[in-house]
Amino acid sequence: MAVASAFHSLITNTIFLSTVSSLCFTQITKMVLYLVSHKNKSSREAIETAIWRTGGMPSSHSAVVCALTTSTGLSEGISSNLFVFCLIFTMVVLRDALGVRRAAGLQAKALNTLGKMTADKIGLEFQSVKEIQGHTPLEVLVGAVLGIAIAIGFYLLDI
Repeated sequence: MAVASAFHSLITNTIFLSTVSSLCFTQITKMVLYLVSHKNKSSREAIETAIWRTGGMPSSHSAVVCALTTSTGLSEGISSNLFVFCLIFTMVVLRDALGVRRAAGLQAKALNTLGKMTADKIGLEFQSVKEIQGHTPLEVLVGAVLGIAIAIGFYLLDI
């Protein structure tokens, strides 16, 4: 009975609900935008985009951490240790999405260009590496705004 009670507490927790909802909403939005911009792609690729692929508009990483931090601040107060932890965690994730992961994606693009040119010259087959790893500033901003809005919505609805 204690496990059922703990599970019920989790799935009715506003912080949990707003955070998971922001993840689901941004991933579905990303899938819809992918389908609109890639009309000839299969439904399998769209589902992979929603579940596995990183990068793209909007940033689900940004949405999740901003929803987590906002809902924690609204529920626990901005002077709580938990809010401070979430805020620092959010800053690290946003910096990573904009900096390290984006730089890795740009480097992958340059390597793919170089590898393809070299392979074409010497007649070898070249297998490219994944290029979209990070986010543009706009993708991060849109994800952050969505996460904050979803958390405020849950707080106002008192779900």
